[in-house]
Amino acid sequence: MSDRDYHPYDRLDPVPSFSLTSTDVTDGQPLKAAQYGADAGGGDVSPQLSWSGAPEGTKGYAVTVYDPDAPTGSGFWHWAVANIPASVTSLDSGAGSEGGSLPEGATPVLNEMRLPHFIGATPPQGTGVHRYFVVVHAVDTDRLELGADATPAVLGFNLHFHTLGRAILVGTGEFGGAGA
Repeated sequence: MSDRDYHPYDRLDPVPSFSLTSTDVTDGQPLKAAQYGADAGGGDVSPQLSWSGAPEGTKGYAVTVYDPDAPTGSGFWHWAVANIPASVTSLDSGAGSEGGSLPEGATPVLNEMRLPHFIGATPPQGTGVHRYFVVVHAVDTDRLELGADATPAVLGFNLHFHTLGRAILVGTGEFGGAGA
């Protein structure tokens, strides 16, 4: 199995899936320029997301965007938001971008750049095609207690104990992709 076949959620306990769609990310297809980082010619715009069919007992959601193909040995977290109310089943394009408007009660989590907002794909030259796992996690609590300096890995640890279901889209990107 190559590193590109690695699926980061295969190591976690299996949970039911539910529906996730986006006007900005198509499963298995290249990201739009807007979802690339500004340094890569993109817009750093968090993707539009809509979900439905979450498992019974869902009391809230978390959203993450993760690149397991980043040349770091640990991947790269582009975005993480916890404590999205159960009544929310969509996010507009840019809701998680700098200056965007997340739902009341949602808790942004610092990404790899230690920023509380979405940062777009910026795959380095020579690193091939990267996968961007856009995931909505349905959780059994309305509030995950996270410190102000929590990382996406800490969020993931908490999600391990509270996830009822997971909806996943995987976009792709590569160096120069925003200009394609």
